[in-house]
Amino acid sequence: MFINEVKCKSILNKSGISAIDYAINPYYGCAHKCQYCYAVFMKKFTGHTEPWGDFVDIKINAPEVLARQLQRLKKRSRITFGTVCDPYQPLELKYKITRQCLEILTPYRHRLSILTKSTIVIRDRDILRRLYKIRVSFTITSTDERIRKVFEPVTPPAEKRFKAIRTLAQDGIRTSVFVAPVIPYVSDSPTTIANIFKAAKSSGAEYVMFDTLNPYPKVWRNVQRLVKKHFPDRLEPLITYYTNRKMYKVRLRERIGNLGEKHRVDYRFAF
Repeated sequence: MFINEVKCKSILNKSGISAIDYAINPYYGCAHKCQYCYAVFMKKFTGHTEPWGDFVDIKINAPEVLARQLQRLKKRSRITFGTVCDPYQPLELKYKITRQCLEILTPYRHRLSILTKSTIVIRDRDILRRLYKIRVSFTITSTDERIRKVFEPVTPPAEKRFKAIRTLAQDGIRTSVFVAPVIPYVSDSPTTIANIFKAAKSSGAEYVMFDTLNPYPKVWRNVQRLVKKHFPDRLEPLITYYTNRKMYKVRLRERIGNLGEKHRVDYRFAF
């Protein structure tokens, strides 16, 4: 793993996502090695030659930069941690950049959210309880350990993520589940989706949001390679996804809707 300490000029950056005003990404690169990660395209802006998942840039001055930027922010905003790279990846245990940024935000009344795959977030319950409005959303693509080990090998098992949700929810911290991406014909079976709904409900998550695979060229090639190697019987239907995405999304929405109603869990779509 190539670890590089860098200084940033800005940490509170305008978001291109309609539901978010600003994004905070304390790290660039990610040790979770998720094989479907669309953020790989950002390598061209940093000059990294290492494979995605083999490097992390730590924005060591992020807290002080955030403090300055917040002073200039004139209105209450919607701010999300982790729109590109996980804010609670393993190096956060040592550097505590995300924790320091959250601490700086405690006097403000911005609406905050955190998107992570990591259970490290429960370390910061003391700060999360003091924030004005905060939601912690855990990305959980499947409850199937075989799928996790293939596509996101350095992340905690889904069981541990649901346990972390339960811990936060019991502390009165709002939580949700983000199923992203749904890997076509691999992690989209009725059984898989039903298991996520049931686990989300029992752990105290307020809702489950779903998104589909972004077939960015490098990601698409990598996903095909892994499916061919580990799930060869699903390769042929997977390939049809690329040219039939519109119909696939219609059918997936219907499946999710039916299962969400059956299990009485609030569900939402990001696609």
